[in-house]
Amino acid sequence: MSTADAILAELERRQNADNRAGMARYGINVANAYGVPVSELRRMAKGLGRDQALAQALWATDVHEARLLATIIAEPGAVTRDELERWAGDLDSWDLTDGFTSNLVRHTPHAWACVDAWCDDGREFVRRAGFSLLAQLVVSDKRAGDEAFRAHLPRIHAAAADERNMVKKSVNWALRQIGKRSVDLNAAAIAEAEALTAGPGKAARWIGRDALRELRSDKVQARLATRR
Repeated sequence: MSTADAILAELERRQNADNRAGMARYGINVANAYGVPVSELRRMAKGLGRDQALAQALWATDVHEARLLATIIAEPGAVTRDELERWAGDLDSWDLTDGFTSNLVRHTPHAWACVDAWCDDGREFVRRAGFSLLAQLVVSDKRAGDEAFRAHLPRIHAAAADERNMVKKSVNWALRQIGKRSVDLNAAAIAEAEALTAGPGKAARWIGRDALRELRSDKVQARLATRR
């Protein structure tokens, strides 16, 4: 049985200074990072399997790669909403945030409740987690109807005023993903993007312009045409 201490020792053994420097160039917080590639973490996870107790121990270490590994091996059916809230409060880097929502939160029964809570949260990475999670659910939640996503356009409009880069990019991501889900949502997302381009905020105008480029593109329109 692997322990958190044994895994930390293995992560330290695999540390890569060049990769760590590359992570920093991409805006990743490397204060507690070894520079171990995500591909290696996924290989390690395969050997560990799902283990909620081990995931909790790894998250408690505060080591960047250990926390990423925790998001992969955590059990979506066992993690509690309170625990997700605690982990969200520890987020300190965009890659960990997006890995947390993609690897774990979107697979839990708490996903939509987390979207509602986190998109309105004032903390930068928690708010990013909310919109990243919303963007991921557009693709992964096949049972949700268009209205589930349309209902979040006012939330996108409100958050577009947030000038913080990590938030701005996740709001843009969510808007673009919603607009690619269906013909009706494409029209609704384009209307929202147009409204943002006419707004007073610099972040909102950037979000609107960037979203319009993709949502009106020939590639997206051709793909949506096959769903009519």
